[in-house]
Amino acid sequence: MESFRNMKTRFNLRELILLCLALSLAVNAGLIRYIMAYTSKLPSSPVHQHLDAARLKENLFKRREAMHTETETRSYNFTDTWESLDDRPIPSWYDEAKFGIFIHWGLFSVPAYGTEWFWWKWKGQESSKHVNFMEKNFKPGFQYQDFADQFTARFFEPNTWAELFQASGAKYVVLTSKHHEGWTNWPSKYSWNWNSVDLGPHRDLVGELATALRNSTDIRFGLYYSLLEWFNPLYIEDRNSGCETQLYIWSKMMPELLDLVKTYEPEVIWADGGWHCGSSYWNSTGFLSWLYSESPVRDTVVVNDRWGKDAECKHGDYYTCGNRFNPGSVQTHKWENCMTIDRKSWGYRQNAHLKDFMSIQDLIQKLVETVSCGGNLLMNIGPSADGLIPPIYEERLRQMGDWLRVNGEAIYSTKPWRVQQDYGTPNVWYTSKEIEGFLVVYAIVLEWPDTGIVELQAPVISRQTKIHMLGYESSLEWKPVQPRGVVIDLSGISFSKLPSQWAWTLKIEFAT
Repeated sequence: MESFRNMKTRFNLRELILLCLALSLAVNAGLIRYIMAYTSKLPSSPVHQHLDAARLKENLFKRREAMHTETETRSYNFTDTWESLDDRPIPSWYDEAKFGIFIHWGLFSVPAYGTEWFWWKWKGQESSKHVNFMEKNFKPGFQYQDFADQFTARFFEPNTWAELFQASGAKYVVLTSKHHEGWTNWPSKYSWNWNSVDLGPHRDLVGELATALRNSTDIRFGLYYSLLEWFNPLYIEDRNSGCETQLYIWSKMMPELLDLVKTYEPEVIWADGGWHCGSSYWNSTGFLSWLYSESPVRDTVVVNDRWGKDAECKHGDYYTCGNRFNPGSVQTHKWENCMTIDRKSWGYRQNAHLKDFMSIQDLIQKLVETVSCGGNLLMNIGPSADGLIPPIYEERLRQMGDWLRVNGEAIYSTKPWRVQQDYGTPNVWYTSKEIEGFLVVYAIVLEWPDTGIVELQAPVISRQTKIHMLGYESSLEWKPVQPRGVVIDLSGISFSKLPSQWAWTLKIEFAT
């Protein structure tokens, strides 16, 4: 951590305060309190005195160290370099989990129009579609901050959410703690009057869901956190410096990340929004070295790759390489396919149509293809501003859970086989696992064959080979094909006896 103290970035205090106040007046009334609260803590000084950012960083990490208890011990010692951090083995639970739920929930859930980037589209890009929407539906002078009173979460029942997520078969959940708008779903001390306790629902949404999941499920709890904030004056100032200054980092972002980890102990930290600046600006390696070496979740936490424009698809416990990443082949590094049930938005939309949502067949196919190639699927839902998970999302989650209860053996804790997609029957994908010292291969059939006959060209069959369908108790008729492959007759299975409605798993033992 010594590198934090050696940095000599300096700021013109007067100019910075003037800029922040001017921008906050124009853009974000709530941020005025933020700037004034921050500047009130600075010592009085002559006009030309500079604020030493290194002192701010040092104080921050003194506070961090003070939060440790005497019983905490360091199990690893990672330095703040990518070379050191990349050597960390990924905790095994994440690769075994395979399926998680992403939750995009914030102030953008109130207008629920377009996408979760509503504020930027309206005020940043001044999109005519979004400007017209506001002029048509809201009184003159209405500001984005005014949506806070309508973000009520009045129907949010964390135990109900937890039951649904458990029923879906998901093994981890990633909730939005803060999106690019800067609004926090927990009582952040660094987001004055711009969080879910000071305004809106007056509830700690992060804490309530974390508690519900841990009390009644075996699901791992994770948090999405946007590094950037579109209209934060401190971030704008840093951007204008070419990402050379770091006042936003040390007065806002870094204290919040430390607060989230210490308070809620998330086992996934899903960073986003780092595309404007490099990882050195975001202090990514410094934070991660602390996270991996000293934090309360150091042994189990996993992070993605969005820690700066130089980090994506290069650094992190797992790579996302952009949204909906689905390479169709095995990768050399653990990866995740983050995708949405609503094809057009991550957040809730009032103007969505049924055709915009992926069917359960589509979702199962995405899961199977992803897991076959060694990835995890993080499937996104968008709750409404009043805290309800719309029925279309609930249906999809429960359908996925129904399918996994029968076919989960072919998904959880599996590894990619030597073949991912069958040579001759392209709607068949493979996974594998070792059971009692023997390799078991799973052939997942995504489409029921018209003839009732499935021909697999990848497996090499032996005299000891056994084949049966998961969830179906009766035996199957099959015969090997030379030099490799097998033909399996499913025509004798009646519709009422099918173990699943959407995709079917053939368990193949003693084959190579």
